[in-house]
Amino acid sequence: MMITDWLMPLSGGLLIGLAATFFLLLNGRIAGISNIIGGLWSPASGDVSWRWFFLFGLWTGGLTLLMLRPSSFGQSEFSLVKLAVAGLLVGLGTRIGNGCTSGHGVCGLSRRSLRSFVATLVFMATAMVTVYFSKKL
Repeated sequence: MMITDWLMPLSGGLLIGLAATFFLLLNGRIAGISNIIGGLWSPASGDVSWRWFFLFGLWTGGLTLLMLRPSSFGQSEFSLVKLAVAGLLVGLGTRIGNGCTSGHGVCGLSRRSLRSFVATLVFMATAMVTVYFSKKL
């Protein structure tokens, strides 16, 4: 086992945790992506620019990783139609669950939210069942 086998995911997790912590401490907001995007559809006065900057940072981070380490992005074994349907189902689930994995799993669990704990358990169980059946079909 190489050191990068565990160091890269650990570093990424620490950076996500630090970013979510500083976002909450400096802005008083939860770094849940679905609610950040959802707030763009019906924004309050003066509540739009930070959301676009946040999303720009996500896109920029992804593009930077793609340029510096393209091997991080593998080829999907699923068609674009299946990926689009999966994305729509995830979006629907985040609306029903009042948040996404980043909001509940990272931010909610760190605040010891029971609702986020239950939501994260449901996310993980659903992901495991989905992967199991998608591999079997």
